[in-house]
Amino acid sequence: MSRLRIHTENHLVKRIGWLRAAVLGANDGIVSTASLIVGVASASAASHEILIAGVAGMVAGAMSMAAGEYVSVSSQADTEQSDLARERKELDDDPEAELNELTQIYVQRGVDNILAREVAVQLMKKDALGAHARDELGISEMTAARPILAAFTSAGTFSVGAILPLLTALICPADILIPAVSVGSLAFLGLLGAIGAKAGGANVPKATMRVMFWGALAMALTAGIGALFGTTL
Repeated sequence: MSRLRIHTENHLVKRIGWLRAAVLGANDGIVSTASLIVGVASASAASHEILIAGVAGMVAGAMSMAAGEYVSVSSQADTEQSDLARERKELDDDPEAELNELTQIYVQRGVDNILAREVAVQLMKKDALGAHARDELGISEMTAARPILAAFTSAGTFSVGAILPLLTALICPADILIPAVSVGSLAFLGLLGAIGAKAGGANVPKATMRVMFWGALAMALTAGIGALFGTTL
């Protein structure tokens, strides 16, 4: 006698909203703050000036990330709401046409005409707008835009990322500040890339090398600019 077994799945796409904002925020916090510290230090600035620049960069960067994410994701949310409003009106004005439209979507996916019609009828009977939002517009609960969550996540993770190079600059001797911050920040970036890739089910070595490469490039460019201006001014 067979037993009914419940098969549960934990899809990684559920994490896409907060994961993208978290990885972007922490990565930006490390790269921008470390680059700022290295650039200012390369200009032969005093230790307290380097720390002030780093703290200012952390605060400004966190606010910029929060504002940018909120505006960007709010625009996405506005677009989704506009599409849903238009779909709601179409359902009220001509439900038969919307039923046919949903039926054709299932037919195009390989479902038999009769079965596709039956599925469309049952889904629209339960939640017509939800069915069209999901299968026609591609809007679902898992991927829906959440501006406030994205803003707080980005600001918070940016601050966490920025603290790492700041602490390194605070505790290390002035004569090794640049290499210490650079190496430490690259290590933090590599760890962040690995964690993000693991959480999102991506290739860990590829994601790690990707974030480390761009972090190293950013720090090298700002160090060069800092050294140039420190020499000429």
